[in-house]
Amino acid sequence: MSEAAASANAPEIPDKLFFRIGEVSTMLGLEPYVLRYWESEFPSLSPKKSGTGHRLYRRKDVELLLQIKHLLYEKRFTIDGARQHLLAEAKNAQKDIKQEQQPLFSDPLPEIRRELSDILKMMK
Repeated sequence: MSEAAASANAPEIPDKLFFRIGEVSTMLGLEPYVLRYWESEFPSLSPKKSGTGHRLYRRKDVELLLQIKHLLYEKRFTIDGARQHLLAEAKNAQKDIKQEQQPLFSDPLPEIRRELSDILKMMK
């Protein structure tokens, strides 16, 4: 199944800041203990805890859980394989960001020198 097809089958995430574990469990069709287990297996998954100790998932956590569910249940990855796949995706995303940023941080000195030399020529 392609990534586009996976996102088409994914439930729509409500527009909220935080979700409790019961809400996320219902949304994903998984038991809460599965979500708690995945927290221990995937370091990038780290819901905040309220003052009373309840897990509060952010939207990015829910999106990550959807991706983990897709990898484990539909693509049949092992937990270790899914963890490695997510790490590789994160590294690729970082590399893409760095490649996009390179032109932004090019060395401006040659251009400045050229402009200064042009100004000097005009003054002579």
